[in-house]
Amino acid sequence: MTLKFISQIVNKQARSIFSLGLSCLALSAWAAYPEKPIKIIVPWAPGGATDQVGRMLAQPLSQALGVPVVVENKAGAGGVIGTQLFVKEKADGYTVLLATSSTNAAAPYLYSKLGFDPVNDFTPVVSLCSIPNVMVVPTKSPWNSLKDIVDASTKSPGNFTYGSAGIGGSQHLAGAQFKTTANIDIRHVPYKGSGPAAQDLVAGHIDMMIDTGSLGSIKGGLLRPIAVASSKRLSVLPHVPTFNEAGVPMVASAWYGLVLPAGAPEDVVNRLNTEINKILKSKEVNIRLVEMGAEVMGGTSAEFAKFTTSELKRYEAIVKNSGAPKE
Repeated sequence: MTLKFISQIVNKQARSIFSLGLSCLALSAWAAYPEKPIKIIVPWAPGGATDQVGRMLAQPLSQALGVPVVVENKAGAGGVIGTQLFVKEKADGYTVLLATSSTNAAAPYLYSKLGFDPVNDFTPVVSLCSIPNVMVVPTKSPWNSLKDIVDASTKSPGNFTYGSAGIGGSQHLAGAQFKTTANIDIRHVPYKGSGPAAQDLVAGHIDMMIDTGSLGSIKGGLLRPIAVASSKRLSVLPHVPTFNEAGVPMVASAWYGLVLPAGAPEDVVNRLNTEINKILKSKEVNIRLVEMGAEVMGGTSAEFAKFTTSELKRYEAIVKNSGAPKE
């Protein structure tokens, strides 16, 4: 056996040991995260669809990761305030944002001073779901159809109101889109979340709302569904027509996903992505999302990054066509 041949064997073994060491280090890093509690920032008030989705994920994610996962609501300015605070957090995987189409796609076209870059300030983790908006009114309302609302608003322009979770939220854009498409004058009343807006709607302080999280109130007999802003009827509301069927052609939905601050470690992104995808496929969470009228999404972080970029472009036209003013 020549010295050259022995040297080749030794080098090959050394490379194998080095590769094994790197693999062990990677596994060690994976096993080390997380070492402390994780918080999910929901940039909306408690009670709305975003809050419901965040709390739905918190418990199973805590069980999967072995650490507490808590939801923190930081509401204001249609999700913008909480998002502004989030981008200042460390990119270590211990603070996650429940991003929405409102904050990460529509807001850049609604605020002159946004306070964050919708692409460069975030590390996409995973898309969660999309939920179509539903036009709802109080059960004591005299309106039973979209035509009733349009006729009343035409006869008394500016006298009726629609609520939203705040400027730039999916409810605001859907309401503005409805106003423009139906050619009627209804006034926007923004709140610090869809939960407070829905409470005022039930109490009769506002007249209508086009919301993503109202199914619980509908089932509870507190709100009456008028129309669904999707391309087809919802399986959970089979007797409620779409806006198109009711004579006002429009589609409006909201999407939800998890992101980390820019520069988050790849192994942390992969770990969270893996666990969330498992949770989305679980029977319990899947049923709860479907009961909200949601379409479950999931997928890789790269797919979510591509999706958010395309949505940012798409919402430019949505905001413009809605007629919503820039703040």
